[in-house]
Amino acid sequence: MAPSSVTVTSRFHESVTRNALRSYLSEFISTFFYVFLVIGAGMSSRKLMPDASLNPTSLVVVGIGSAFALSSVLYIAWDISGGHVNPAVTFAMAVGGHISVPTALFYWVAQLIASVMACLVLRVIVVGMHVPTYTIAEEMTGFGASVLEGTLTFVLVYTVYAARDPRRGPMSSTGILVVGLIAGASVLASGPFSGGSMNPACAFGSAAIAGSFRNQAVYWVGPLIGATIAGLLYDNVLFRSQLTDSIQGIGV
Repeated sequence: MAPSSVTVTSRFHESVTRNALRSYLSEFISTFFYVFLVIGAGMSSRKLMPDASLNPTSLVVVGIGSAFALSSVLYIAWDISGGHVNPAVTFAMAVGGHISVPTALFYWVAQLIASVMACLVLRVIVVGMHVPTYTIAEEMTGFGASVLEGTLTFVLVYTVYAARDPRRGPMSSTGILVVGLIAGASVLASGPFSGGSMNPACAFGSAAIAGSFRNQAVYWVGPLIGATIAGLLYDNVLFRSQLTDSIQGIGV
């Protein structure tokens, strides 16, 4: 067997170990909770404020819901699966070599199924209300919305990398809270324009249950590119600059 074939087989076997399966289950549970809470917050705001599109309070509700939800699910999943809860984060980790491609694919499957299940549960239990989907404002083009989503995902993933950087010490509750806060701030900044998804799984699940995948590419292309740039920048530019500074500091 060729060395490349051995490597691929080895990576696949690593992706189906007991610990790996625990990680996939953790991703499923945490993504389910996250999507259920975020989409649920949107439905709650529409219930309390029928004309939610013109009421800024609804944006605040969703922003706070997103911040609390992401911080909570990261806390429960961080030590098991890394708390990706987002295909864009998983994609960046795979491109950067932090996880294998087979593992990333299994993460994606768990995340997408969890998102669809969460939106389905909301659709069944909340009678008379549609599951809200992410839409683009009239002032935005598809390209502009994709750039906006990509930029915000860059900010989110860059924060995730900074929070989990081992040079900063073990991951703390403060780091987890910071990631949630940046997600909430991003929703406040982009909600009226693109919805502030920053998470392809969240956008996919709501679209699947609503039966409309219009502009779905916006919520995949932008976030995947933004997340990849953030991960590569942090790993290959910031790390090297710090290493150079440390060498210069000791007079080498």
